[in-house]
Amino acid sequence: MKKTRKIYKILFILIIAIYILYIIIEQQKTLNQYCKNIEDLSEKIEVQEEYKKELAKKKEDVNSLEFIEQTAREKLDMYYPNERVYVDNGM
Repeated sequence: MKKTRKIYKILFILIIAIYILYIIIEQQKTLNQYCKNIEDLSEKIEVQEEYKKELAKKKEDVNSLEFIEQTAREKLDMYYPNERVYVDNGM
C-alpha cells in the first residue's frame, strides 16, 4: 500500500511538472509573438514619423513663391508673359 501511494505521489508530481512545463512553453511562444509585434509596430511608427516630417516640410513649402510658381507651371500651364515654352514631342 505504501508503494502504491508512493507511485501515485510520483505520478502526481510528474503530471504537475509536465503541466507547468507546458504552460511555460506556451507563455514563451506568446511572449515571442508579442516581441515580434512590438518590433513590427516600432518599424511602422518610424515610417509614419518620417512621413509626418515630410508632410510638415511640404506644409512649410506650400506658401513659398517657388512652390506656387512650380505648381502654376506644372498643373495649370501658366507662364510668364512673353515667355517661350518648348515641348519635346520626340520622346
